[in-house]
Amino acid sequence: MAGTGVASIGECMLELSGQTGPNWRMGFAGDTFNMLWALHALSADRPATYVSAFGDDPFSQGQIDFFAENGIGIGSSPVIAGARPGLYAITLTGAERSFTYWRSDAAARQLASNPAALSKNLENQALVYFSGITLAILDEAARATLLAAVAKARSAGSLVAFDPNYRPRLWRNRVEAQVAIVEALAVTDIALPTFPDEQMLFGDATPQATAERLGQLVGEIVVKNGEAPALIAQGGTRREVPAIHVAAPADTTGAGDSFNGGYLAARLASHDPLEAARRAHRVAAAVVQVRGALAPFDTLRAAFAG
Repeated sequence: MAGTGVASIGECMLELSGQTGPNWRMGFAGDTFNMLWALHALSADRPATYVSAFGDDPFSQGQIDFFAENGIGIGSSPVIAGARPGLYAITLTGAERSFTYWRSDAAARQLASNPAALSKNLENQALVYFSGITLAILDEAARATLLAAVAKARSAGSLVAFDPNYRPRLWRNRVEAQVAIVEALAVTDIALPTFPDEQMLFGDATPQATAERLGQLVGEIVVKNGEAPALIAQGGTRREVPAIHVAAPADTTGAGDSFNGGYLAARLASHDPLEAARRAHRVAAAVVQVRGALAPFDTLRAAFAG
């Protein structure tokens, strides 16, 4: 039987943001970590585990210490001698961001290198979460190991949530991405796609088409679409939940990930999907008004509560 904890699987990188002249602010972020940060802020009574692989350098230790300071553990995630974290820099044009990455040899690419440790990290979790980026940083054999561990956790009672989060530069080609993402959807209970990503990868004409396609594999779907309404599909019904317009966003980094964290926190608290999406929109709107991917816990909690 599943426990009360939440586990998120993927890569947390060093984040360079807030450039002022030649100076940058360093933090820690990555799609699955951003989600867990928000979810942990909103469900502080649930043990939170970030499942990855880490190096033994000072920056990796800094990551682990930062997690611990904020109540997030790493479970049995391997610490690999000589490895180091990936790095990215955010460049802003107004509030819109672009990213430059240095991640080809990041430790997180070895997160499935110890199948027993990976499975142990997913045991007795109320929720297991991963993304298309988690899949993309792994080779084919490691992806199979990951999906087997997720399926095992699901069969033991864990709820599985997945955001396809398609990033073309991380994949060799579209077909590889399509195959891997469909395999992931087959072990998923809640899918949290973003419509422009799905349109780019699968050619969907509308969010409704995305929901129909994913509905063949997944029981609960939330199609995010920026400032357009989110489409909720469950049990044969589809409803739209309007987004919240922010007139002067500071930084849109992490908005979709934080939406996911808000939505999943609400669902774990037994809110229905429509109310969960309303709360998630409020969380995302709060996040775009701060710099960087991680908003303060108090900011997230206030937005979630409304």
